[in-house]
Amino acid sequence: MREYALVFLVAAAVTYLLTVVAREIALRTGAVAKVRDRDVHAEPIPYLGGLAMLGGLLAAYLIARELPFLSTRSGPFVFRDAGIVLIAGAFICAIGTLDDLFELDALTKLGGQIAAAAFLVTQNVQYIYFFGSNDVQFSVDPAQGALLTVFIVVATVNAVNFVDGLDGLAAGVVCIGALAFFAFCYQLARFNDQSVATTGALLCAMLAGACVGFLPHNIHPARLFMGDSGSMLIGLVLSASAITLTGQFQPQDISKGAMGSQANLLVTLLPVLLPLAILVVPLADLVLAVVRRTRAGRSPFSPDKQHLHHRLLEIGHSQRRAVLIMWMWAALIAFGMVLASLYTGPWMWLSLGTMSVVTVALTFLLPIVRKPAMLDREDRDEASTP
Repeated sequence: MREYALVFLVAAAVTYLLTVVAREIALRTGAVAKVRDRDVHAEPIPYLGGLAMLGGLLAAYLIARELPFLSTRSGPFVFRDAGIVLIAGAFICAIGTLDDLFELDALTKLGGQIAAAAFLVTQNVQYIYFFGSNDVQFSVDPAQGALLTVFIVVATVNAVNFVDGLDGLAAGVVCIGALAFFAFCYQLARFNDQSVATTGALLCAMLAGACVGFLPHNIHPARLFMGDSGSMLIGLVLSASAITLTGQFQPQDISKGAMGSQANLLVTLLPVLLPLAILVVPLADLVLAVVRRTRAGRSPFSPDKQHLHHRLLEIGHSQRRAVLIMWMWAALIAFGMVLASLYTGPWMWLSLGTMSVVTVALTFLLPIVRKPAMLDREDRDEASTP
């Protein structure tokens, strides 16, 4: 665990420092987010935060290779698979950088995303089989595994890009997803007396660190956006970290949850479900947007300011609080799935219930509680105006 913590800190520190360089490059090359009607920022903000995050990931990977536990206790494919994921990440980051600079069309970006996912498949980083309880193994046909891998990677990449609507939102959501899957990889291996040095845990520690290092520059008011170079990069690394888990354990080695209990169906499905869990918020937003626009007689692709984050602002949340609320929903989904997959019994249900109640209460009650104070302050401001 200490070596994972060091990997996390290296990724965070290097990303934090490189954001200054990335911001300067963006300003000099004109990679700047212009203000549009549907945006919530009021002035142009530089892009290319993904370059800093890529630098943080690479630095953490190089340090991890030199650490005694990770370098000696890991299996033969841990660093090999992690390196393949970073190569694919560098490629997709380059595509995103070109988009930040020249605004590529949607088909070109989609082609780049498919190419990055296909590279993972050609290097055998794909869904191979899923493990279940009672030593059951669910094998996947190579062609089906390749198609599922490409779909999950492309879907997650676009989901992260779609959810990147408020300062700090995408980086925070992906960080939460990475921490949740790190906990899943680490605990699953520990419960089954396997080595905790896995590609999934390593990639998640690196990814969470890169997101944390980027957030101080991206929290409202943001000084730098990650742009497509960052959103596509972290989406690919998050999905790939889950994919790598499916080929690094034998099914008979992974059959227990906490306290020796039998692993349940979620253990089998989580490598697929967790990357898709990040889709819950943007997919709900997308469905509501399509319904809303078609009912109004407009094209489903016409932009507006009625997305979920806009609604949170409308009901009384500030930008920072709206981001915090959406982080909490992401944490409820991601950590809730991990809890339900690894643990059983009343304490697990009590934890899930408590998390749900707190999240719902803060979403809908906090604006009502804070509203009188906000109105009093507005009244005082009006009274003091000559």
